[in-house]
Formats: sequence, C-alpha cells, structure tokens
Amino acid sequence: MPRLTTDCRKASGFQNQIGRRVIKAFNNILAATLADGGRPVDAPDRIAAAVAGDDEAQKRIVMGIIDEVGFDPIDSGSLDDSWRQQPSTPVYCCDWNAEETRKTLAQAVKGKAAATQG
Repeated sequence: MPRLTTDCRKASGFQNQIGRRVIKAFNNILAATLADGGRPVDAPDRIAAAVAGDDEAQKRIVMGIIDEVGFDPIDSGSLDDSWRQQPSTPVYCCDWNAEETRKTLAQAVKGKAAATQG
C-alpha cells in the first residue's frame, strides 16, 4: 500500500488513495457511548450514529450493523458530505437522538469546523 498523503484527512481522499469504497460511521459518538450506549429499537434514549458514503448498498449494510448494536443509523449523505460529522461540527461527540442528529447535521457550516481546528 502506498504511503498515505495529507489528502487522506478527508474520507474521500482516503477512499481515492486506497482504491476502495469507504463508509464513514461511528465517528460522531464517543467510545464510551459505543461501549455502553446501545439501546433497543424504540427506546426513548436511543442514540443516533451518522453514516456517510458513496456506495448505497454498502451504506445500508453498515446502517444495519449500527442498528443491531443499538443505535439509530442516520444517512448523512455522500462521503463528500461527511464533513458534517467531523470534529468541531455540531453533531461531533454528542449523544443525540435521531431527530437531534438530523437537525445538527443540517446546522453544520462548511469550512467552519476546519477553521476552528487550526
């Protein structure tokens, strides 16, 4: 495998460099939430996980896994849209439910998170 470039900081750049489809998931919730936060379907405190990718079939598979481990999968769009679930965006590292996750994904402002990260 070739040395990864700085373009790989973006999921789409990583996908292009490795030549494989990438599905971005689980990065908007904390590790502790992954360990202890799974809940049954329809639980009032079920947490959502954003899922981004360009391959709809593969995205559905990942969304099924997310559901199986106790989280509500939320389709956050293409890999190019996955900036909405990056560090410093409104959805990042927050234990939101499905409605709150959709709302905060929509509130993200392109470029603002990158500017706050330095």
